[in-house]
Amino acid sequence: MNYSEELKNKSITVDEALSLVKSNDEIVTSLGPCEAVSFCSRLHEVKDRVENVSVVSMLSALDYKYHTDPSMKGHFINESTFFAGPARKAHSTGLVSYIPTHLRYAGINRLSYKKPNIFVGAATPMDKHGFFSLSLSLVYERDSLENADIVILEINENLPRVLGDTCVHISEVDYVYTSNEKVPELSPKEPSEKDLIIGKYIADLVEDGSTVQLGIGGIPNAVAKSLLTKKDLGIHTEMITEGVVDLFEAGVVNNRKKSLHRNKIIGAFAFGSKRLYDFLDDNSCVEMKRCSYVNNPYVLAQNHKMVSINTSLCVDLTGQCASESLGFQQYSGTGGQTDTGIGAQMSEGGKSIIALYSTAKKDTISSITANHYMGAAISYSRNDVQYIVTEYGVANLRGKSIKERVDSLIAIAHPDFRQELKKEAVKNRIW
Repeated sequence: MNYSEELKNKSITVDEALSLVKSNDEIVTSLGPCEAVSFCSRLHEVKDRVENVSVVSMLSALDYKYHTDPSMKGHFINESTFFAGPARKAHSTGLVSYIPTHLRYAGINRLSYKKPNIFVGAATPMDKHGFFSLSLSLVYERDSLENADIVILEINENLPRVLGDTCVHISEVDYVYTSNEKVPELSPKEPSEKDLIIGKYIADLVEDGSTVQLGIGGIPNAVAKSLLTKKDLGIHTEMITEGVVDLFEAGVVNNRKKSLHRNKIIGAFAFGSKRLYDFLDDNSCVEMKRCSYVNNPYVLAQNHKMVSINTSLCVDLTGQCASESLGFQQYSGTGGQTDTGIGAQMSEGGKSIIALYSTAKKDTISSITANHYMGAAISYSRNDVQYIVTEYGVANLRGKSIKERVDSLIAIAHPDFRQELKKEAVKNRIW
């Protein structure tokens, strides 16, 4: 079959793609580095002829006018399943709203409420067999694409061709247009002294032959550095990070001891530097799969010695983790914290680890607290939590009573706040 002719027939311009947007549409665009940048950068231009258009995204990489300019109110709203910097900044405009969800349900839950009228996401150029690659993310993209009324791909030759369930055939696509936008990057955060201390504590909990899930930020990057002394690690993670490349190139990650998808790095998305993207390009030891599969606790549990490593903003003295909001202010999202934490503990020899700094705001407040701020969202319940790690040590809360948890958590709190925490525990009758 002549796929080139079909591609030609489905080729349009960005202007023509934008002309398809109607009032009350639900538009879904891909996560972070695979956002349809050319489309989203110009979406505000159709403002005067549309109203009530919803744009669903995740980890939005850039400040787009459609969700940052107050004059867009009533015309557009960005509904996001995980905030990054641009969404945090724009939240106060009323043009951004958070969709609460576990990451494994990011596509499925939204679809149960509303089907997308348009899916638009970046993809690699078509190969000779008529297939594009969705490249760096499969968190919700395939689910949305398969249910959208109109499917548009922004073809960008700068994207890496990542293997796995990323393939989309030209027959599944309504329109394509070309773009030469730079792929959005996330610069690796250099670990601080605190990060490295926490990373060492966590690395001590990871046994040789474990399969590891790493989150995002300075602490996970420090964990990766501390894991360089380990042997035969595997990777099964929602997000493939720069640290995974370091561990692979050092021979620490070889995936040979994995009990599921042996010899493969399994992920649902990647967001990082060009070095990371180059590593993923046509790499046959890496497979991207839908997040509904990758983050399914029953799938995670099939990896022996599965270790989940995530971070939190604040933990109370009973073990409740507020990981996504500062009071009512949304900061990030639930992500896969509960998915991977529960899956790891269901695994034979598995461990769930939550890391956080002992203090915040330049050491003026304790991150271990008797009471969460009003409005704080609890991302990971005290019923599910296992290890909590700060720069002052490790608290294993599994099986412990509230009183025993209070003792364990005060022991890893910053010394300046321990006495106050004890007083609060007594006052609130939890100690």
